[in-house]
Amino acid sequence: MIKAKTQSFVALSYFLIASSLGILLRLFPITDVNANYRFIVHTHSHVALLGWVYIGLTTLIFHLFIKEESKKRYTKLFLCTQVTIIGMLVSFPITGYALFSIIFSTLFIICSYWFYAFFRKNNNFKKDSYVFQFINASLIFMIISSVGPWSLGIIMNTLGTTSHWYKNAIYFYLHFQYNGWFLFCLLGVFLHFLEKNNRVISKKKITTFFWLMIFSCIFTLGLSFLWIQPPITIYIIALLGIVTQLITLIQFYQIIKNKKAFLKKNISPFPYKLISFVFVLLSLKIIMQTITVTPYFATLSYQIKDFVIGYLHLVFLGITSLSILFFLHQNKLLKVSKIWTVIYLTGFILSEILIFYKGFCNWQQISILNNYYIILVLISALLPISILGIFITNIKAIYSTPKELV
Repeated sequence: MIKAKTQSFVALSYFLIASSLGILLRLFPITDVNANYRFIVHTHSHVALLGWVYIGLTTLIFHLFIKEESKKRYTKLFLCTQVTIIGMLVSFPITGYALFSIIFSTLFIICSYWFYAFFRKNNNFKKDSYVFQFINASLIFMIISSVGPWSLGIIMNTLGTTSHWYKNAIYFYLHFQYNGWFLFCLLGVFLHFLEKNNRVISKKKITTFFWLMIFSCIFTLGLSFLWIQPPITIYIIALLGIVTQLITLIQFYQIIKNKKAFLKKNISPFPYKLISFVFVLLSLKIIMQTITVTPYFATLSYQIKDFVIGYLHLVFLGITSLSILFFLHQNKLLKVSKIWTVIYLTGFILSEILIFYKGFCNWQQISILNNYYIILVLISALLPISILGIFITNIKAIYSTPKELV
């Protein structure tokens, strides 16, 4: 059996690779790089989403929600999944979207379906568990998101990569990954933490929250299509999604407000501040989405790529990655020290400021700082450095009695 700690370390390895590829991408504007930029972008995004986040989240599900007697049977699925990810890691930099990378990507999707089937058959939930609802919904959204990649082949062969449908298929995939699979799974793990420690949440309140989350995820899909100035119906759906999402945020705050004393008592000071920061980032994400419901900002966000990259990194590096690191540490699957987390946060926050700064300059047609790209590389380098620090820490210490994040 491949233990959850080993799986966590594998996920962290992909995070290190993805962050290193991110630095390579940052080098393209300032020096000659003997690689295809677009191919490296594909590699970076696939390893980040399918290596780090997917393995990180499925490891948490495996560790927390799979029956002990069933865990041995997971080895074959885990190894098959690694073959597909490594296949993408090797093929994308060489060929981009071509035969072998498409084959490995397709096999990965099939493995993700296999994981859902494994989860449904071997989970340890009681029938009335509200945590099950969130984890199950997250995996269903993961499956729904795969409609995007499946449709790309057809679109590329019929309408081409310049078609609106091509980009909309990618946005469809990213929406249900970020706002469905990632967010619902992390909420499920957080609610499990409360449930495990006998923090009772009103069934009526949690049911209302769950369905508000479902509706907001579905309706905010409309935001992904506003850049093509669609029919008024899509604007109405997107607006409904935004309103529902704002109500959901308020509802979530009301749920955790009464649990703050418990969280402070049962989580060390720094991790508590970290998870509080994630809530701030979640609120910022929703504010940004609310702004883009207007036609002007919807078009602007498409025209200025820095705004899109900044938003995606906010959700990926901020909300999702920080939460995964937090939960892996809390469950003693990885050792994450304060020093490396502070370095990570410094790199993340400053790089976000620089990315949005450049987007603002493009918007207002003003010049950016001299040596902007060099500064961005140096700041962004703090991310792989911090992840490497966590990586080395876990090679050394390893998994015996990890200390608290202090």
